[in-house]
Amino acid sequence: MEENKVRNLRKERIGVVVSDKMDKTIVVAEKKKMKHAMYGKFVNKTTKFHAHDEKNDCNIGDKVRIMETRPLSKNKCWRLVEIIERAK
Repeated sequence: MEENKVRNLRKERIGVVVSDKMDKTIVVAEKKKMKHAMYGKFVNKTTKFHAHDEKNDCNIGDKVRIMETRPLSKNKCWRLVEIIERAK
């Protein structure tokens, strides 16, 4: 085994917390504007991620950065990296 084993690149996402009701878990929504394939109109797409929040310090409306990690539960394979902006 190599001692200086390099980890694979992990995906990062930036989104808004839409739920913090679970213990140590937040739901983060990432919004994207995509062009419709046939009609060419721009459409809003939302993807939700369940992320691990060890200290329970996120609130609804916070802008956060999450990173991909090993599966922590059935739906949770992301973890909180930082809170970029607090909700007002």
